[in-house]
Amino acid sequence: MSTWLKKGMLFCFIAALVFVLAACSSSKGESNEANNSSQEATKEVAADEKTSGADASGAAQTTYPITVSNYTTENGSWVKKDQTFDKAPERVVANTQGAAELMIRLGLTDKLVGVAALFGSVPDDIADEFKKIPVLAEGYVGKEVTIGASPDLVVGRGGLFEDADWGVGTVSSLNDMGIKTYVQSTSVPDASLDSLYQDITELGEIFNVQANAAAYIETLKARETALSDRASAETINYASFSDNGDGTIGIYNGNGDTFIESAMSLINMHNMLINETGTLSLEKLIEINPDALIISRYAGGIDPEQTIEKLLANKQVQNINAVKNKKIYIIDFNNFWGYGDSIFTGVEGLADDLGL
Repeated sequence: MSTWLKKGMLFCFIAALVFVLAACSSSKGESNEANNSSQEATKEVAADEKTSGADASGAAQTTYPITVSNYTTENGSWVKKDQTFDKAPERVVANTQGAAELMIRLGLTDKLVGVAALFGSVPDDIADEFKKIPVLAEGYVGKEVTIGASPDLVVGRGGLFEDADWGVGTVSSLNDMGIKTYVQSTSVPDASLDSLYQDITELGEIFNVQANAAAYIETLKARETALSDRASAETINYASFSDNGDGTIGIYNGNGDTFIESAMSLINMHNMLINETGTLSLEKLIEINPDALIISRYAGGIDPEQTIEKLLANKQVQNINAVKNKKIYIIDFNNFWGYGDSIFTGVEGLADDLGL
């Protein structure tokens, strides 16, 4: 082999080696601009394709159609009923303020075309977002108005899915019109805080915002832990009361409010009347002798401060521990009966009032 050819082959080998090393170095040290472009491209593909894999943050993506096991009523009882979504809903009516607030927390304000049952205060941090939602009714909204908003999904409190002046229509009647439904599992029997996490997870899947849902659940679980750390050493037995509007005091049993009971148990509070049914008298309140009394404030209702004054002036109840020790607290209706994430705000407020 000639000297020239040998030199030529050696030159080619060295050149090839230099090329490979340069390529490796470039791969390891690519610029921030190129890296950012790659990440953005990955995010765009994940969003467009909505695959069942994970997006750039590692969150699962929804593959449509998706079927969620939800609820309907049969003969007065709640039973399971599947809801299948071919795509993420675009027009949503929330039948309560609490349901709308939860949607906002998941980044879904733009999907809401209506809200009703505005009975409590809206949290300051989402007040501006809440103002963007059309109000269908300050109180409970009826079926006709609900349908008039042209929703493809109605979400919210289970007890309001009825064919009544105050109801949005039954699950079956709405489904028959092609309108999907999502009954919050927090508002059906035997609900607990785990039901709230289930609702958030499933809404995240339905709307393909699973990363938002997972992050928010972690935030709420941290608040759950913080409340447990503040729990009273002794059980605080309480009862709820209201104003009947005719000069008398009403006693609320809270039968079925297991979601509220689950949240209150974080600070070791217990509803003494949760297993009672029917109308309860003032004598029943005297009999159980609760450590604390609770009354809710809601828009359009009687001022709870006036009701408390009326209770304190009643000679029959002076020996009740809650009355003697002035352990009477006002709670926000939406925080507890909104069946959403604001339950934490309500319990935190009570913990503050109790000095826990």
